Amino acid sequence: MNNYRPVIHAVELTKSLPLGKTVVHALRGVNMDIFPGEMVGIVGPSGSGKSTLLGVIGGLDSPTSGRIEIDGIDITRMSEDRLTEIRNEKIGFVFQFFNLIPTLTALENVVLPIQFARKARVSPNRRAKELLTMLGLSDRMHHRPAELSGGQQQRVAIARALANNPPLLLADEPTGNLDSESGRLVFETLRQVRHEVGTTIVIVTHDPNLAAQTDRVLTLIDGRIVNGVLR
Repeated sequence: MNNYRPVIHAVELTKSLPLGKTVVHALRGVNMDIFPGEMVGIVGPSGSGKSTLLGVIGGLDSPTSGRIEIDGIDITRMSEDRLTEIRNEKIGFVFQFFNLIPTLTALENVVLPIQFARKARVSPNRRAKELLTMLGLSDRMHHRPAELSGGQQQRVAIARALANNPPLLLADEPTGNLDSESGRLVFETLRQVRHEVGTTIVIVTHDPNLAAQTDRVLTLIDGRIVNGVLR
């Protein structure tokens, strides 16, 4: 895969956070390249910097120092307006608690980011229906989140994250709020997305069984990557 330009290119990323009279060094010189089509797991103990790293990769937070490029674009010191555009075009997010809008149907939740895209080249409704059908939710399109199981809600969230066909999908504990069977189905959905669409996927997880099924595992300890094991 390393014949291709990386989707994520991180150089000496640091993130320092003030905590009272002290400073917490959440990231300490992180370097990594993640390439097109990879599924990478990020693991580590609580407080190791996993969610901080994901936030910096996703442009939700800025590093204290270092550089981060997404799909060849340096986002390190971008304005918030430009970052919003990059997040909408280049990055899909999947969170532990789904973050669906409760008053909207599954279809309407997936349509929403397409409507905000600057260059929507497809019918928002058609694109949303295609994604929900691909993820096995053709019979749940007009249900609101409260009418769906946790696993179904997470699959709607994955469809929403893919709405604008981003090259990168970031998943923060995507199975952490699900029972084991629902979690297995959600992970299979992510594998399906990687296989059928070619999306690069980065998963932060505490689940060693889930991480073991990715292509490569990055272990983060005290803000540093200590290995990157190919599977």
